[in-house]
Amino acid sequence: MSSPTGTSNNNDYLKEMSFLDHLGDLRMVIIHSFVVFFVLSVICWFFSGRILDLLIADLPVESLYFLSPIEAFMVRVKISFVLGLMAAFPFILFKVWAFVSPGLFSHERRRIYPLVLSSSILFYVGVAFCYVVLIPTVMGFLLSFGTEFVNPLISVVAYFAFVARLCFAFGVVFQVPIIVLLLSMLGIVTPGWLLRQWRYGVLIVFLGAAVLTPPDAVSLLMMAVPVLALYLASILVAYVVVRKKKTVDSDIVKP
Repeated sequence: MSSPTGTSNNNDYLKEMSFLDHLGDLRMVIIHSFVVFFVLSVICWFFSGRILDLLIADLPVESLYFLSPIEAFMVRVKISFVLGLMAAFPFILFKVWAFVSPGLFSHERRRIYPLVLSSSILFYVGVAFCYVVLIPTVMGFLLSFGTEFVNPLISVVAYFAFVARLCFAFGVVFQVPIIVLLLSMLGIVTPGWLLRQWRYGVLIVFLGAAVLTPPDAVSLLMMAVPVLALYLASILVAYVVVRKKKTVDSDIVKP
């Protein structure tokens, strides 16, 4: 018969093994995510030249320039990495949620797949909106400040960094509905409270847009307005989901 001390030590040992198992699972999530990201980046490398030409096809300038021998090569490497990360985003998101899901109830785990799918769709919609709508508008606006004797001479690295930063920023800020929905489902905030704090929401959205976009009113408004619309829509969705969650939870508690 084991002593209380032995039982305590055994429990501590099991807890330690459980913690180590979690660390092992997390390590596998990181390794798998990196492998998928790397493989997709290598695949994207073979298309990076065509993609680079596509990125600059509709620019209101004749051509872009590279200012050092290695610059054109490096920008194609960066294009491969960025596209590889964007392509791997759903897989990485799914692996993260799969790592977290064992700690959730069964009815909560069923919501993971719709959340992963919705988050991936919103990410790609944000990137597409930025590339198709924002980039041409902002570039035309900013380049219009040239004069007869002041002409644009844009390096390909600077332009790609500008496009990649804005597209990634839009992909991230379009996650607002998912964040609002998760906070509401976890009970951290309520849809009613979010609606009452709409003034602070507007302020935060405009401050975030001012930080993430170039210093001009056009790009700021083109980011802030869609995000505000998503914020209000997410409150309505959160209200419906939270109301349904309360119904499901009450059914589970009933004997």
